Amino acid sequence: MKILISDNLSERGVTILKEAGFEVDVKTGMSPDELKSVIGQYNGIVIRSATKLTEDVIEAAANLKVIGRAGSGLDNVDKAAASKKGIVVMNTPGGNTITTAEHTIAMMFALARKVPQATGSMKACKWEKKKFTGVELFRKTLGIVGLGQIGKQVATRAQGLEMNVIAFDPFLDEEQASDMGVESVSVEEIFKRADFITFHTPLTAETRNVVNAKSIKTMKPGVRLINCARGGIINEADLLAALEDGHVAGAALDVFEQEPPGDTPLIMHDNVICTPHLGAATDEAQVNVAVAVAEQIVDYLKFGTIRNAVNFPSIPQDQIPTLKPYIALAEGLGSFAAQVFGTGIREVTLEYRGDAAELKVEPVTIAALKGMLTPVLEETVNFVNAPFIAKERGIEVKETKSSDSGDYHSMLTITLKGKKKTMSFAGTLYGRRDPRIIQVDGFPVEIIPEGTILVISNNDKPGVIGGLGTLLSSYGINIAWMHFGRESAGGLAISVVAVDTPVTDDQMEELKKLPNILSATQVHI
Repeated sequence: MKILISDNLSERGVTILKEAGFEVDVKTGMSPDELKSVIGQYNGIVIRSATKLTEDVIEAAANLKVIGRAGSGLDNVDKAAASKKGIVVMNTPGGNTITTAEHTIAMMFALARKVPQATGSMKACKWEKKKFTGVELFRKTLGIVGLGQIGKQVATRAQGLEMNVIAFDPFLDEEQASDMGVESVSVEEIFKRADFITFHTPLTAETRNVVNAKSIKTMKPGVRLINCARGGIINEADLLAALEDGHVAGAALDVFEQEPPGDTPLIMHDNVICTPHLGAATDEAQVNVAVAVAEQIVDYLKFGTIRNAVNFPSIPQDQIPTLKPYIALAEGLGSFAAQVFGTGIREVTLEYRGDAAELKVEPVTIAALKGMLTPVLEETVNFVNAPFIAKERGIEVKETKSSDSGDYHSMLTITLKGKKKTMSFAGTLYGRRDPRIIQVDGFPVEIIPEGTILVISNNDKPGVIGGLGTLLSSYGINIAWMHFGRESAGGLAISVVAVDTPVTDDQMEELKKLPNILSATQVHI
């Protein structure tokens, strides 16, 4: 078998692949056309962040069985296209945790004391001591957006510096935060209170441009921002404007909306320090991820063992035809349920009914957990680590089985519990193949779990549907399909609207102001 390594990789990884008997070609810096012309020869490919495996490249990969990412981020891989072709997509979550956390702390120190600017001045043979007066980190408030593995490491190190740490994470409650010595708050509270703010979340619909002109205005004057997570979390044009008017005192950026960013006014601003995506760039981290991805590829191509796959669970070959539709249902239902429920999930109960109760349910439960966690954690969660991440986040997982499935041959119900609320969601397979969500917290519905969906709670009054349609039409947003459920005539109702393009935050706020609308959530599956 042949393996292509298209980005720089530690020689340790190359050696592991060769010793396993694979023919290995290292071809870095290829253009998209060059990659398309050769990828059909290979059974596996190892990438980092430079190679872009787009739909057309994957379409040309006639013999490709596995994509291995030496690192966690998979923004450069079309996972849907790979899944359609049966290509397993693997990453190496956790390999960059310590090094990224340390880089964040280094950036925060450099930002506080203006180290790069002072170094540049000295190299220009100047002695501008007064120009580079900095601030202390001692007793300052650090706001951490995203308290996963990296965020926790940053928190621990900041506590060692005697900083006051406040944090937001959708799966963090006050008790867990207290055990860690941090204060659990909302993102809005972080923006209001923090002297330094650092981001450790994936780039999702919810986190894209979370720092923008509107949110910056709510921050303390003189706030300092650090982003070693993903480009696009901070709106760069809005950040530049805030730096120029002085509201933001400085920014430390390791990631950018476009990489490389080129000669931009933001990069050139005196109060911006920046590095070329070095969060994972240590000798130790590069060896760790290279070894991990090489071993995973060897295990899959030689023994059929799938580890750290983001698009395939590890199940016996003979059970795939039966389990695959249920896995798709569970993942879509879990994603939908978590986004509608919101933050603070403490317990998940999966009830398998009818034919579903006869399954080997472990892979299906894992798929549900992956679906539930992915909208928040994205590339760090997969079919292998989903149960461990749920446990790490303090989420209790339960399973029950029943032979009674009512009017359906099988049914999967997911019940989510938080401190103050409980919600249930049910799904089934139409034609024993096509996933459908059939119940949302007691309301009968029929939802195809894919794309962008608006889930609206409303009073069952005339004009609600017309108002929704008119407003979306005014925004140029096309409705793909709509479905409605109600508890009784004139009572509470649910409106589910699939749209062809996402609704912006401002548009959602206008939608919520329509008569008889009680709440509205945008779901992305």
